[in-house]
Amino acid sequence: MRVAIGSDHAGFALKEHLKGFLEQEGHELLDVGTGSTEPVDYPPFCAKAARAVADGLADRAIVLGGSGQGEQIVANKVPGIRAALCHDLYLARLSRQHNDANVLGMGARIVAPVLAEEIVRVWLATPFDGGRHQARIEQIARIERGEL
Repeated sequence: MRVAIGSDHAGFALKEHLKGFLEQEGHELLDVGTGSTEPVDYPPFCAKAARAVADGLADRAIVLGGSGQGEQIVANKVPGIRAALCHDLYLARLSRQHNDANVLGMGARIVAPVLAEEIVRVWLATPFDGGRHQARIEQIARIERGEL
């Protein structure tokens, strides 16, 4: 799977850790930055990761920061993106099954690297259930287009 990954300075160490994990798992990576722990604002990096999914350059994306909250909010501003903040396995699974989330947000100050690996593994492996959830995804798209 092609995975874009972006972070701010607070998420940099976890991003680097997850890059190694994702490569070991056989995924193709697109690192959109940042490249160090030097303080930066997260919006440009998270938007770039989300746009990679929206533009078809990546199948999914991961955005990381201190809490993951702002990062997830930014990603959700990109049309076609359904970003979910997941700090446990249950939310990671449900975000895929029920919401067809295509961007995963996590907080490096909240989730330890080993748990982050498991969250990513579950999130990438879980398929969308479709069915009754498909109508809700279509309603989200209609809201983005200003139709609902």
